[in-house]
Amino acid sequence: MRELFPRSEWRNTLDAQHGTAATGKAALGLVRDSDRTDLYETDGNDQKSKAVLANLSPEQRSQKILSLILQELEDDKAENVVTIDLVGKTDIADAMVVASGRSQRHVGAMADKVVSCLKAAGLANPKVEGASACDWVLIDAEDVIVHLFRPEVREFYNLERVWSEAAHIAAKANA
Repeated sequence: MRELFPRSEWRNTLDAQHGTAATGKAALGLVRDSDRTDLYETDGNDQKSKAVLANLSPEQRSQKILSLILQELEDDKAENVVTIDLVGKTDIADAMVVASGRSQRHVGAMADKVVSCLKAAGLANPKVEGASACDWVLIDAEDVIVHLFRPEVREFYNLERVWSEAAHIAAKANA
């Protein structure tokens, strides 16, 4: 996890600007609004010039979306992150990411941050389902589908088993 500002520097700045009580809320805004250099290509003047997803081939775009999602989930401390390659299994997506959060609040926060990251990178409108309950949040990011679960819900639905290779082996008749 990368640190955007030295702790003492941002804490002193926020205390001076907002007062001690509002420092936590202001810190979230400071981090949210900070420049994410990995989401933009920069020109010589270090100005944001265009989102990284612009002008990529479909294969490169899919891989970049997957890498952005995995990096964001790692930054957000997602648990048991599994990536399932769907190429050749279905036409709906190239990859599926399944991850767990510790609580409904954690799942909701991860979903919000993944969507924000994708929008900042140039993905026009990722589709989100289940954000109101935060037990199971599905994010459709073009060629990557993200499932964020609470651990109990993930265990119940067991999507990894459904999409695994072993689950699709032809059954043999007993003779």
